[in-house]
Amino acid sequence: MAHNNIYDSVFKVNHAGGSGSCFYLKQYNIFVTNYHVVEGFSEVGVQDNDKNSYFGKVVLVNPLRDIALLSVDGDFSSLPEIKLSEVEETAIGQKINVAGYPYGMPFSLTEGTVSSPKQLMGNNYYIQTDAAVNPGNSGGPMFNDKQELIAITVSKIKDADNMGFGIPINALKKILSQIDNLDKLKFNVQCDSCDAFISNEEEFCSSCGNKLPEKVFDKRGLTDLAVFCEEAIKEIGLNPILARQGYEYWKFHKGSTEIRIFVYDNNYLFCTSPINVLPKQDLEPVLSYLLSDAVRPYQLGLEENQIYISYRVYIGDIFTDFREEIKKNIVNLAFKADELDNFLMDTYGCELSEYSKKD
Repeated sequence: MAHNNIYDSVFKVNHAGGSGSCFYLKQYNIFVTNYHVVEGFSEVGVQDNDKNSYFGKVVLVNPLRDIALLSVDGDFSSLPEIKLSEVEETAIGQKINVAGYPYGMPFSLTEGTVSSPKQLMGNNYYIQTDAAVNPGNSGGPMFNDKQELIAITVSKIKDADNMGFGIPINALKKILSQIDNLDKLKFNVQCDSCDAFISNEEEFCSSCGNKLPEKVFDKRGLTDLAVFCEEAIKEIGLNPILARQGYEYWKFHKGSTEIRIFVYDNNYLFCTSPINVLPKQDLEPVLSYLLSDAVRPYQLGLEENQIYISYRVYIGDIFTDFREEIKKNIVNLAFKADELDNFLMDTYGCELSEYSKKD
């Protein structure tokens, strides 16, 4: 089905360090985000606003410009074209729209005006706006009132209350004009001096000898706990890269149910799923079921009218002889949740949770 809304081309970027925003440029078949959004990761998850996740590779980073390009598995031909603005410089007072996923929340759009079209900070110029820009917006697009791309949003600048910044479109255009020969199967670093693409880990550019940014080829590793959790997610049948939502936090769907795995109080690992909501009447039968011991070793619980199935384990127990048993329980919770939401709906009239993925 064709998409007519330009904002359908704005996505969320997830990895083991956090999340940000990105957008799809159909004419280049490439996704664009900030370098600092994906720094330390060569593989990421890219998620649309319908909770569909896609595997992405970081194929080019330009640390100086804070720009990164992603190659993402999937057919995005139905998405609308994002037009790049032909205007060389924005004007003070010009209307602007900032699109993205602030704080990792669902898609949002904020409006504002250009406060300064050419604000110099460090070695780069930025567009300054009074539009609300928050962590998570980084890497998303800034549009003018014609829905043309004028900048890439940046939210990493500290102590900037009531100010947002964007990397002007000309910086991106320069990079896009050079990617015809880019090897999208590899992680590439663009040299600040000669613009060469370097895919082999080097300290200096092999073309001009310029020193490359320190640690630009370094990849962030996973904690022992994260390795354990991702082993379980693999056994569920999912790519754990697509489930990553931040540091030791995963969220994904198994069938219709949303599964969340996270650390609580630094001591416990929680695996939980919001499966259904209470019916509006005839509550006694379903409440009696929730109070029963029907789903051991899992627990059923309520938060207001939201029904959860959960499993909690002390983190220290994961690194004992109980490791495999705990992993099996995490795996089985995903399958149990996907089964239980249908049971509660058919038996007690409990509608699916708003967090459920409906076909």
